[in-house]
Amino acid sequence: MRQGRIILADQHPPMLGGIRRLLEDEVETVLMVADEISLCHALENFSPDVVVVDLSLPTSTKTNIAWVLKKKFPKIKVIILSAHDEKSVIDEVMAAGIEGFVFTPRAVIDLIPAIRGVLQGCKYISADVNGAS
Repeated sequence: MRQGRIILADQHPPMLGGIRRLLEDEVETVLMVADEISLCHALENFSPDVVVVDLSLPTSTKTNIAWVLKKKFPKIKVIILSAHDEKSVIDEVMAAGIEGFVFTPRAVIDLIPAIRGVLQGCKYISADVNGAS
């Protein structure tokens, strides 16, 4: 059964499209945005269950998107997609309070379990990333 309302945020249209196709049979609704302003507008009007956002999405501040989202929308559940699997990157986004971290090369394998876990109130970090336990 399909469940959940998801916002995908990435500035790369091919990535957005690929992830959307991956999720279409799993979730109720997928909304795609490509920048911070559109993402914040969507969060205010769409009431998603989970936001899946590329860590490299440019922000209007000097902090990364994880910190921006958790400051503006502290109750929203966030899964970060990142091509960086260094322990320092994972530690920084987890310190922001996000619920999940998916290493981009593992998105096909990890994104659906990450969304399911986050919807059930669990934290999720892709297996086999540097520094993940």
